[in-house]
Amino acid sequence: MSATKSKTVDPTISFIAGAVAGGVEASITYPFEFAKTRLQLLDRSAKTSRNPLVLIYKTARYQGISHMYVGCPAFIVGNTAKAGIRFLGFDTIKNLLKDKKTGELTTARGILAGFCAGVLESVTAVTPFEGIKTVLIDDKRAAVPKYSGNGRGIRNYLDVCKDQGFKGLYRGVLPVTIRQAANSAVRLGCYNKIKTLVQKLTHTPLDKPLTSAMTFLVGAFSGLVTVYTTMPIDTVKTRIQSLDSTKYKSTLDCFVRVYKDEGLRTFWKGATPRLGRLLLSGGIVFTIYEKVMFILA
Repeated sequence: MSATKSKTVDPTISFIAGAVAGGVEASITYPFEFAKTRLQLLDRSAKTSRNPLVLIYKTARYQGISHMYVGCPAFIVGNTAKAGIRFLGFDTIKNLLKDKKTGELTTARGILAGFCAGVLESVTAVTPFEGIKTVLIDDKRAAVPKYSGNGRGIRNYLDVCKDQGFKGLYRGVLPVTIRQAANSAVRLGCYNKIKTLVQKLTHTPLDKPLTSAMTFLVGAFSGLVTVYTTMPIDTVKTRIQSLDSTKYKSTLDCFVRVYKDEGLRTFWKGATPRLGRLLLSGGIVFTIYEKVMFILA
């Protein structure tokens, strides 16, 4: 059977499928996100292991497993909204850019669609929820945390919102938007291209999903590529959203100071736990997304 023209994707179904996938993925992979953020916030002089598995183990052993889920609800809500908006934006733009005859999307147009989706998700969902998550994780490093409780209750989020205000919650919007745009451009562009190639090689119609195992592998590989190409901007984003962000004048200043004071390798600090999360994330998100799309179509 030869590949056939793909159908136009319903944006509403895209949003629902993306939101479900994002919520499930965030719930499963949060410990990796916690470890990545903590490692990015460590001062260079801090005498502690940079191994993310050691960090997760010590946190669970000495502070309790629940400590690794500080900021988790904000992350889940943000990730649910982010994924829904990402796929809504990507599929809407993809419908506009794909070839009218074959239904295919060129690599360049796939990257452009992902880039636009990343900008949309950053401004509407990612920046404020990432800001809350980062502040709560950073606060827990203090001898006397400012925000009482376990860092997961609604009171903590309301307190952070009150203290930070609109301007504070959108601090770092530029690096977050750059990161999300780059993430989505690489991740969605890579996934879309590899998926199309696999469909052609296996003679699968373009409007039919791959097997769950193949979808997971393609999604995981897309996550791998995304991590190492976008890690520097992710590190800068975390620094600017931290409680110690006032020492940086701008996004560019943060880049320059981190490079001069801590070296080039610092930009990839936290890459391992982020890799662990995005490998799982890519596999989980795309697998669930494709299944929900198939069920609701």
